[in-house]
Amino acid sequence: MAATAKPNGKSITDSDISSKIPATANPLAEEPSQIASNINYHAKFSPHFSPFKFQPEQAYYATADSVRDRLIQQWNETYLHFHKKNPKQTYYLSMEYLQGRALTNAIGNLNVQKAYADALNKLGHDLEEIREQEKDAALGNGGLGRLASCFLDSMATLNLPAWGYGLRYRYGLFKQRIAKDGQEETAEDWLEKFSPWEVVRHDVVYPVRFFGRVHVNPDGSRKWVEGEVLQALAYDVPIPGYKTKNTISLRLWEAKASAEDFNLFQFNDGQYESAAQLHSRAQQICAVLYPGDATEDGKLLRLKQQFFLCSASLQDIFFRFKERKGSTASLQWSEFPTKVAVQLNDTHPTLAIPELMRLLLDEEGLGWDEAWAVTTRTIAYTNHTVLPEALEKWSQPVMWKLLPRHMQIIEEIDKRFIATVHATRTDLVSKISSLCILDNSPQKPVVRMANLCVVSAHTVNGVAQLHSDILKNELFVDYVSIWPSKFQNKTNGITPRRWLRFCSPELSNIITEWLKTDQWVTNLDLLTGLRKFADDSKLQEEWASAKLANKKRLAQYIEHTTGVQVDPSTLFDIQVKRIHEYKRQLLNILGAVYRYKKLKEMSPEERKKTTPRTIMIGGKAFATYTNAKRIVKLVDDVGAVVNKDPEVNTHLKVVFVPNYNVSVAELLIPGSELSQHISTAGMEASGTSNMKFALNGCLIIGTLDGANVEIREEIGEDNFFLFGATADEVPKLRKDRENGLFKPDPRFEEAKQFVRSGAFGSYDYNPLLDSLEGNTGYGRGDYFLVGHDFPQYLDAQAKVDEAYKDRKKWLKMSILSTAGSGKFSSDRTIAQYAKEIWNIEECRVP
Repeated sequence: MAATAKPNGKSITDSDISSKIPATANPLAEEPSQIASNINYHAKFSPHFSPFKFQPEQAYYATADSVRDRLIQQWNETYLHFHKKNPKQTYYLSMEYLQGRALTNAIGNLNVQKAYADALNKLGHDLEEIREQEKDAALGNGGLGRLASCFLDSMATLNLPAWGYGLRYRYGLFKQRIAKDGQEETAEDWLEKFSPWEVVRHDVVYPVRFFGRVHVNPDGSRKWVEGEVLQALAYDVPIPGYKTKNTISLRLWEAKASAEDFNLFQFNDGQYESAAQLHSRAQQICAVLYPGDATEDGKLLRLKQQFFLCSASLQDIFFRFKERKGSTASLQWSEFPTKVAVQLNDTHPTLAIPELMRLLLDEEGLGWDEAWAVTTRTIAYTNHTVLPEALEKWSQPVMWKLLPRHMQIIEEIDKRFIATVHATRTDLVSKISSLCILDNSPQKPVVRMANLCVVSAHTVNGVAQLHSDILKNELFVDYVSIWPSKFQNKTNGITPRRWLRFCSPELSNIITEWLKTDQWVTNLDLLTGLRKFADDSKLQEEWASAKLANKKRLAQYIEHTTGVQVDPSTLFDIQVKRIHEYKRQLLNILGAVYRYKKLKEMSPEERKKTTPRTIMIGGKAFATYTNAKRIVKLVDDVGAVVNKDPEVNTHLKVVFVPNYNVSVAELLIPGSELSQHISTAGMEASGTSNMKFALNGCLIIGTLDGANVEIREEIGEDNFFLFGATADEVPKLRKDRENGLFKPDPRFEEAKQFVRSGAFGSYDYNPLLDSLEGNTGYGRGDYFLVGHDFPQYLDAQAKVDEAYKDRKKWLKMSILSTAGSGKFSSDRTIAQYAKEIWNIEECRVP
């Protein structure tokens, strides 16, 4: 009989558990003893492992199955309620969802944390230990995917009729490991066993075609035929709202080939690979998030992924529209936009536009004008970037090859748009080459996906006020003159459930106690009530105690994952986000290098007067982004030297935190005291980690970029460490640099020279540092203004050091940071989308 370790070190056997806890199905249990029975039932009768095992891993899967029972019941009730009421519903299309662990979030939103903790104790396990068994779902990479997940949480909590659509990536982006030569990438293993949170829907399958040709019928209508047809199979992940019955769905598509596509003759003839060719191609589609696209095959695969998501999702939306109408006789396609809102999360799902047109024209037999009216009233587009390389442009030859019918439709949309400009806006005719959708440059003809979105969507929104202003005044300025009411701002937000209530229970309990209500969890504006207590010494002591508990937890994690011991009494200074030159992790680490050099030059007495600091940097660099990977290597090399230097390592430590994901963020953010959001002004659309840090009472050092601008307004300028050029100064500074007018600060030169001296090892950092040198040229000229902002950055960091020495002042600033974060709830953002873009209303399950 297998034995199971108990928290106190004793062991119990499976039969011991069984004798005390009956294995009884009780899917809607709320009492701990009933929940324990339901968990035990799943351990025995939904077995995923050999019998007689009930170790933490088995206990996790059985617990997840038990929670899922309740979620499925609520999901079914929600689906039925939406079906009966037939409200207008939003469908959110995103290539990424960064969900994080589901167990804590699910039992938190269902308000059964304590009951599940007690139930697991009865079964000889600890909830904390069980929670650690879960692997993060590898369905996203950064802020785009995490935003989508926060939005789903808010849609459910606000009882809105809304669903998410995405792809079920088997291996995610990658798992990051830091080795001797820097970052190494391995495949994510979240589906190595299985995910207990997803429900496969074998009856929800749609065909998705690639390649082929367009057949013209005698009546002039067209049909896309032949080519390669794969099947899209639906997996549903239930998304529960907070303290509500509404449980919506994140529907993920997996690509499959059918048994008919397996060539048995070839296989028996020894041609094993060609016999299963279509099965192999199907597996590729959902294998990896953002596969490398340097090759023609890589570009085709990315485009396949995007179309696969759009086609399967729209077919599903069509099915639901028809299902709710009941009889096809009463079908009026002009009603479609009164029942369906489709939101494109960035340009990745742009192919939803020509696919919706194709379905209406070719499958439903509508005329062009009617189909176009339906499409333009249905689709809305969120822009997430002003970076030219991130505004997707697809090769026209690749598009013609993969999606010939869609290219015909895009050509027609473009032709009609150009005709409209000629007819109504003669002043813009000279700008048509930049406004049109198809760039027919003979060298490199492309389809501009952002232009297609702007021309076709009824609403285009940015994700922070500064970003939306840049879109309206610069990037899309001419479109604004054509459609002034099309453009809106929807400042991003974060869910306060995951990002405070569940990840920092000590701090959230203090907030509830002082506000005398927990209503802030769904009405974050109530946090302003903390302002009047910001000077209260009792609150400050409780606040400091909660922050210290979080710092200790983080310190344990850092030692466990990196082997580096960090002191929780030092200032915890954290920058975690995707590694990119515009996010300027390089500025951060060069500041750390300068700090280390100055500490080395001080006497022991002088060092004692400094503010001890632990700098943590984390994030993934894309596998093919060489300079980003060099930055990761530099951070690790600096840490290796600084952390072993006995003269300095009680005053400064530098740690690269590997494999940053949601679960790591849930430790880092509550434990942080200073957070760096230091992108070049005008380049970060919004940022959402800045909101998470601010909500957790962490002070920000940052530029006037993205949502930093609004965070600073909300929490007060005195509680934000500001530095750097502003967005409107950046173009002139770049011009000055080109003209040789930039004079570097000596401290900047000193930091670079110290790296070049070999102080941090023999790795050649010249190619990285050369990007900061010279005035012009590819990969040179310091495009991201690290050199320009460096002296102001050091001055702002000196102010941080001084402020941290005044404990009461720092704690007051920390409390005011949380108190001013109410605006940045995703509940507020989604309520605005619902009212001002989607025109949908609450549909609460009774």
